[in-house]
Amino acid sequence: MTLSNCRVVLVRPHYAGNLGSVARAMRNFGLADLALVAPYCSPNDLDARRLATHGLPVLDAARTVPDLGEALADCTLALATSGLTAGIAKRGMTGTPAELMPRAVEAAAAGGRVGLVFGPEPHGLANDEIGRCHGLVHIPVDPEFSSLNLAQAVTICCYELRKAWSAAENAGRAIQLPAQSPPAPHAEQERAYEHLREALAAVGFLFGTRADALMHAVRQLVGRAGPTSQEVRLLHGLARQLLYVAGKRDHPGEPGRERPPAGGQGM
Repeated sequence: MTLSNCRVVLVRPHYAGNLGSVARAMRNFGLADLALVAPYCSPNDLDARRLATHGLPVLDAARTVPDLGEALADCTLALATSGLTAGIAKRGMTGTPAELMPRAVEAAAAGGRVGLVFGPEPHGLANDEIGRCHGLVHIPVDPEFSSLNLAQAVTICCYELRKAWSAAENAGRAIQLPAQSPPAPHAEQERAYEHLREALAAVGFLFGTRADALMHAVRQLVGRAGPTSQEVRLLHGLARQLLYVAGKRDHPGEPGRERPPAGGQGM
């Protein structure tokens, strides 16, 4: 396998110099797929090109997209990076680069695309952006000065990714997931989560100030399973049935069927 299925995603990067340094680090470790989400700086800026050195091909091929969903639409595994170690971010799969990059290599070897997501320099990723990923990478640093430069964080993660890939190659065995369909692309999963959120709210499971936290827990529960496209369709079916029971939708595929009267039993 190669690392061609691994993508670095920079969300709203501010400084051109970091773009160039990231491109150089990616080239060092064998990565070439760079996506920029609503960037404030341009790959054509002089600082970006000056610091890219031999990473100019990566910089020139970088794709600019308007939002995180588009950057991750074809990814089967997305890992966010953050200095957060408490709150909602801890409820999912969390680990250091050394702990989580073997998981990324495994997903890439199975044919899926992996996204490594990095936040903007001033403040990092927002909680909702972290929540849209399957796991959280936390780089262990001195808590008295925990802020890493964007390009440094990318370099550390790319190094650990390369190391995990090299270990798999040197072991002389192909890393494969169990014989089954690959996980559904990120965009398919997002549509299912939106449908499921609507349905869970309709039946009263999601309510009040706890709604976001409960939905995050549901996302993490489902996301750990790596649902396939067929399983995502099952989630849509569950959501449709819940909406039908809540009286929000006609029963799918049975336009002539009447809803049972309120408080009564359906036939």
